[in-house]
Amino acid sequence: MKIALIAIGRLKSGPERELAERYLERARAAGKTAGLTGFTCVEIPESRARQAETRMREEGVLLLQKSEASRRIVFDERFPSPTSAVFAETLRQWRDSGVSAATCILGGADGLSTDVRAATDWGVSFGRLSLPHQLARVLVAEQLYRALTQLIGHPYHRTGTEE
Repeated sequence: MKIALIAIGRLKSGPERELAERYLERARAAGKTAGLTGFTCVEIPESRARQAETRMREEGVLLLQKSEASRRIVFDERFPSPTSAVFAETLRQWRDSGVSAATCILGGADGLSTDVRAATDWGVSFGRLSLPHQLARVLVAEQLYRALTQLIGHPYHRTGTEE
């Protein structure tokens, strides 16, 4: 199964970009063993529309276009917060059932349009706190890597009171 991350906005050079890229690179390496490939990051420019609703709608059209023919994992505070084990298990189930691609979607500063939320195969939240977009991207990349380590039995993930 091919994995992608699609995000509104571009991360500038700096520690957040380096960290996100490091986790995606680790995921690429671990993914070979787990039957998962890709781990690409597609950056979509932010809309320049004046109204927030218009910006979300314009960005949403591009997010949906770029994630066609893929299971969509949409990150938004309105969705439930799964454990890392559930995240890994969901990817495993999709892989084992023949899903060819999964895309992690991060919206822009204004959030996601209702069209994107409606087209979600699985909605995930990191909690109800607002996070800077840069950190949210790092968290998605890290969770992808963590899920892969769980799937291949690597000791990176430690089970505590998570379940």
